[in-house]
Order: sequence, then C-alpha cells, then structure tokens
Amino acid sequence: MSVQPGWQGRFFEDFTVGDVYQHPLGRTVSEADNTWFSLLTMNTNQMHFNAEYAARSEFTKPLVVSTLTVAIAVGQSVTDLTQNAFANLGWDDIRMTHPVFAGDTLYSESIVKEKRESSSRPHAGIVTVRTRTLNQDGKEVCSFLRTFYVYRRGAEQLEGIFPEGERPLTLED
Repeated sequence: MSVQPGWQGRFFEDFTVGDVYQHPLGRTVSEADNTWFSLLTMNTNQMHFNAEYAARSEFTKPLVVSTLTVAIAVGQSVTDLTQNAFANLGWDDIRMTHPVFAGDTLYSESIVKEKRESSSRPHAGIVTVRTRTLNQDGKEVCSFLRTFYVYRRGAEQLEGIFPEGERPLTLED
C-alpha cells in the first residue's frame, strides 16, 4: 500500500496563457440560497426577496442577488484556478449580462489571460484569468477578470499541511 495524493490543484508553473478550464461542478441556485445570501449580506433590495414587488418589474419574479452569482462563479473556479492561491489581487470588469433566477443552474469557465513571476515573492507568481458563467441554456450571466497570487510547485508554505495520523490507515479499519 502507498499513499496516493489527491488533486493538488494548479501551481504557477501549470498555467499557460490561452488555456481554458471548464470548471467541473454546476450549481443550481435555490430560492433559499438567494434569501439567505440577501440576509447574510444585508441586501435590502426587495427585487431579491419580495415576489409581489418583483412581479411589477420587467422580470416578473425575484432576481438572484448579483453578488451571489459572482460568489458561485468564483467558488466553481477554485478547483482549477486558486486551490494553491494565497491572495486575490483584484476583480475587474465585472459584468452581469443576463438575469439569474432561482432554479437556474450555473456553470463557469475561465481562460488564462496573463501570468508573470512575482518580483517580491519568489515562491509565487501572478495569474490573471477571465471567467464567465453560463446558465443551463448557455446564456452568459456574468463575466469578470480576476488576478491572484498562486504558489509555485514545491513552495515551503505548502509543506506538511496534512497531519500525520496517530496510526496508519489500513484495510482493516
């Protein structure tokens, strides 16, 4: 028996300008997600939680809070982009291009736009991606540029994170 590492995520060296990552997990947004996010973020715009108010709008039903849409898009990208990141440096050019409603399923993909070595942190590099999020019908609902610091492979900051068990895991467990 030997320990096989799980997916370690991408390191700075793994990013190539022009590569596209279709993030593997879709996410259906529920009415509860939208309500809770509105409450957690103290968003008091009734368009997100008052069906009677929303019925008078051109959309005729509550919209999902746009910052929830962005949060889901960022979360969907972590597996491919920032599992080994240690700081976001910025989000730019955020666009909300199509409404999102409870019941919509969101999918995100990212393209690597730029990468460069860090002049102040030899253990890391800086990567910029454009991420877009599509609904179940292929309509783009949002897009943004995101720049982040990501560790290089072998960075000492990542060594020894997984704790050693008091005893090894065996087939008899």
